[in-house]
Amino acid sequence: MSRDVIQLTIDDLSQFCKTLRAELDQPPSHLETMGLVARAAGYRNFQHLRAQNAPKPAANRKHVDRALRNFDGRGQFDNWPSRTSVQYLCLWAIWANLPSRQTLNERQISACIDELCSFRDAPRIRRTLVEMKLLTRNLDGSAYQRQQMPVPPEAEVLIAAVSSRRKQGAG
Repeated sequence: MSRDVIQLTIDDLSQFCKTLRAELDQPPSHLETMGLVARAAGYRNFQHLRAQNAPKPAANRKHVDRALRNFDGRGQFDNWPSRTSVQYLCLWAIWANLPSRQTLNERQISACIDELCSFRDAPRIRRTLVEMKLLTRNLDGSAYQRQQMPVPPEAEVLIAAVSSRRKQGAG
């Protein structure tokens, strides 16, 4: 016999657990009930459920639009913004297009950056990516490697917009 899959969205788990406890003869405590519900849903405990289902913060669209102005219609990084916060946001789009899990020498990383930028200032971009800890390098600058990092919401939106421009520009 097949099982029916039924989606259940609970807006307020605490209130749901209070209602459930009121229906039971020997109810566990409120926290125990929340833990039981979380485990029944396949999570280790309530904290695990909360961590996995926490809402993502919304991207600040104004900040994204300000950064997007620094990319041309083909998705090329077109000019260096004057505001540091905008520079950092723009560099997430560069970081997303660098090869991951590869060690590159200075020429290779500069070539990758130059493919993504039209104003050709790879040293500045490299230094800033290292400063942001998105890129690591040896003390002598002979080896560079992209670091895996959680991407902020604004950067996710910007990366998608720049990627879309690149696809349109290539096609």
